[in-house]
Amino acid sequence: MYDTDKRKLLSALAHGSIFFSTALVSIGLPIAIWFVSEDPVVKENAKEAINFHFNVWLYGAIIGVLVFLTLGLLGPILVPLGFLLHWGLTILAITHSLSNTDQAYRYAFIFRLL
Repeated sequence: MYDTDKRKLLSALAHGSIFFSTALVSIGLPIAIWFVSEDPVVKENAKEAINFHFNVWLYGAIIGVLVFLTLGLLGPILVPLGFLLHWGLTILAITHSLSNTDQAYRYAFIFRLL
């Protein structure tokens, strides 16, 4: 058996690192957790958090290009929507990790590179 408190903490940290995604080093936390942890649920949560980082960066770049191409006209619509999805999905993942310790959280509608 694995320690559920440790599982909760490490899974929540892996998903919560996305709040620091403006600093590109934020992906280092789930990568470190993925390599160090032996718990399969924690490893799966860390891998999912890494994939979510890549998706946030990709969609952020797409939103940035669209805002630039429309001379800022789409900014008031796309930027808040992007932040809402970015933060909302992260909060959902952390809540799931803290309440359901036996199953890794899977983000919907993301590309999985790992």
